[in-house]
Amino acid sequence: MSTTRPYSPGDRGPEHSGASGASEGGVPVTGASAAAAGRQARRLSFDGESGVVPLARDFTRQALYAWGWLPADSADRRAAAEDVLLVVSELVTNACLHAEGPDELWISCDRKVVRLEVSDRGTGQPEPRTPHRAGRPGGHGMFIVQRLCLDWGVVRSPGVAGKTVWAELAAPA
Repeated sequence: MSTTRPYSPGDRGPEHSGASGASEGGVPVTGASAAAAGRQARRLSFDGESGVVPLARDFTRQALYAWGWLPADSADRRAAAEDVLLVVSELVTNACLHAEGPDELWISCDRKVVRLEVSDRGTGQPEPRTPHRAGRPGGHGMFIVQRLCLDWGVVRSPGVAGKTVWAELAAPA
């Protein structure tokens, strides 16, 4: 079941104030608080882009290479990277299908958790379809997110249109 908490237990929330270790276009920058926490982050804007799902996967794959997740040296590390790529695909696809497309993707990682955030202008509330029908096409995205992630949820800012759907996965050991 999805959480209504804007952040997972123990999370300080998004650090989009410039100290997150990320900048426009996914180019990492250094920030004192990000470095102290061992957190790395990247941001991708989808403004004016087409083919956003493959773009998001490629962007995420590049971040995973930069952070040492890829190339994977074990089956567990490879599976962890594939799970991250799948969840990114599902969150971005959901924004395309149900929310006029995504605005941006934030990816952040520390030693324990990778956090994915996809913002859009949609008003809907994502949730797994109940009952889940494994043999039927469609309706599997949030079910997959729920199964693969430690936690996920939705953040809405008062006075701002849209939402941010976030998900957290365990970093490989």
